[in-house]
Amino acid sequence: MTTRRRLLAQGLASCAAGIAAAGTDLRGSEPDNAPAERREFRIGVISARIEGRPQPSNGHTWHFAQYFHPEISLAAIRKYQDPGSVTMFEKYLRNPRTNFGVLPFPDTRITHYYEADRNLAARFCEAFPGVQVATSLESMIREVDAVYLGDASGLGEDHFDLVAPGLERGLPTFCDKPIGGSIAETRRILDFARQHAAPLMSSSLFRHQWGMEEALRLRDAKEFGSLQYVIASLGGGYSERGWAIYGQHPAWTVMTLCGPGIDSVSLYAREATAHALVTWPDRMPAEIWYGRPDIARDYCSTAVHFEQRRFEFTPAIEGNFWLGHHYEMFNMAQAFRQMVRTREEPVPHREILEVTALIHAGLKSLREKSRLVALAELLG
Repeated sequence: MTTRRRLLAQGLASCAAGIAAAGTDLRGSEPDNAPAERREFRIGVISARIEGRPQPSNGHTWHFAQYFHPEISLAAIRKYQDPGSVTMFEKYLRNPRTNFGVLPFPDTRITHYYEADRNLAARFCEAFPGVQVATSLESMIREVDAVYLGDASGLGEDHFDLVAPGLERGLPTFCDKPIGGSIAETRRILDFARQHAAPLMSSSLFRHQWGMEEALRLRDAKEFGSLQYVIASLGGGYSERGWAIYGQHPAWTVMTLCGPGIDSVSLYAREATAHALVTWPDRMPAEIWYGRPDIARDYCSTAVHFEQRRFEFTPAIEGNFWLGHHYEMFNMAQAFRQMVRTREEPVPHREILEVTALIHAGLKSLREKSRLVALAELLG
């Protein structure tokens, strides 16, 4: 029997062949250090900090960015990563039988890793042979074609300083969520990227899930009628700090499916659960549940209500959460790789800004008895 997994592998293999046939030239406005032709793009990876503290085994660099590098030392992975991560590397991330017919990417390589603590940076370089410890951001950006900043659990307060040198040179840049610690900081990064014609990408993994792709197909094809409303739910326990970091995930789910143009947000929290209502002036509202205990095993769940049918999905592929998690990480890496190749941004700046505004409007609403807070109050 042909499974969805097999169809996925076949489809991605065909896609990869088409991409390879299209060539690897950078297009549009290029940074001044980019040659006319390149078969392999050099990626510089940066590990963000959490309130000044380093992230020695930053999952958003070790797990997410590893797709760009063809070589790996599993011995070093076993030395520096937790047992669950080791199993994920062995069974999924570096398993030839789960490479989606595409991996490893034929045209990318991580060449530098930046963390101010060089001893911690050396761990990553030991795990991914050939990667150099970057002595400074300024020296690194002269040696790479693109920049990837990963942040597992931070608030984004150091992101501008870390990505600004690469953006100033026009380098394609991925800046992890939350892109900025505030609306002003998010605007600052977006404006700086535009000022220097640097392609910029930021989003949650939830934008790149297997189920999300099917939901978008159903929405655009109107196979079950028009989209009515969305309920995006996240497991785990709610906290204000958690909302600022992990609330980004269901916020990105709502944004991806319903689009920008948000009018207002109301947030109500009780114990470890919170509920947000997100409204638009011209369409039905969406709901966000953060801290739903019944979906903790699935991590998240999204219900997309069409006129004729409800489509519901989790990160899993055919019930396998870890395969689905592998896919959404790979799919996000693929989107960044395509931006590096084409210099075309996959995520509109307006959506990035409104997700930040949604999060902060929710916090303002919570402190003001859950009233509907208009985004215009925060965006101006």
